[in-house]
Amino acid sequence: MTPEQRRRRARIAAHASWANTTDRTARTSSGTKAFLGRFERQVDPDGALPEDVRAAMAKHARTAYMLQLAERSAAARRSRAQS
Repeated sequence: MTPEQRRRRARIAAHASWANTTDRTARTSSGTKAFLGRFERQVDPDGALPEDVRAAMAKHARTAYMLQLAERSAAARRSRAQS
């Protein structure tokens, strides 16, 4: 099987799987929890801060991360436009 055929089969399987998923939130909850937990561990690796303070700091860390991704995406688009 060629790489293109494998990619096509994988895409078909992924779309079929999502088509049969009624509770999308439940399906992605463990990944979401891990992603958000990353920022809590980043701002409070020892778990010493109060929950509300840690949550507020993690929210800012997550926003900073998303803004960094947006900046890198914009730079890539600028680079492609200049090519």
